[in-house]
Amino acid sequence: MPFVRKLSLIVAPLLAVCAIQSASAAEPPSDLCSLLPVAEVSKTLGRTYDSPQKTVAPRPFANTATGTDCNYLAKESKLWFRAYVDPSPADSKDLFARLSRFYGRQTPVTGLGDEAYFDESHALHVRSGKVRFYLNLAPVDSASAVEKQLKDLASRVAARL
Repeated sequence: MPFVRKLSLIVAPLLAVCAIQSASAAEPPSDLCSLLPVAEVSKTLGRTYDSPQKTVAPRPFANTATGTDCNYLAKESKLWFRAYVDPSPADSKDLFARLSRFYGRQTPVTGLGDEAYFDESHALHVRSGKVRFYLNLAPVDSASAVEKQLKDLASRVAARL
């Protein structure tokens, strides 16, 4: 019996780790716009936005997945949320790097997903696991204020992934 007890002391923690890892690797929702509820958008940006207009986002390259565009409209303001779910985190990382070349100078953002940056237009690009997403608010009155708001929204999205 001592052998069985020792074995259970080794196996139980391993099973717990596996369960935690599988729970944290949950699939994103089929409705990617649900990652960013309109109530949170309105509260964070300080104006009333309509529910998102959903359309299919084009494939960035041949043989890649299409994504989802979610456009939140308010009087004289638009938030564009674009999200893609790639087959694997490795595919997502590769596409994130390849696409970053099209956005000019980048300002890295720490503590947000696996990697993130602001582009020259103050739009925020984030990769978290096998999900890539983009947030762009127009017009940009104050770059620092917009970047803070977008980081807040992106952290909420990333927490749901």
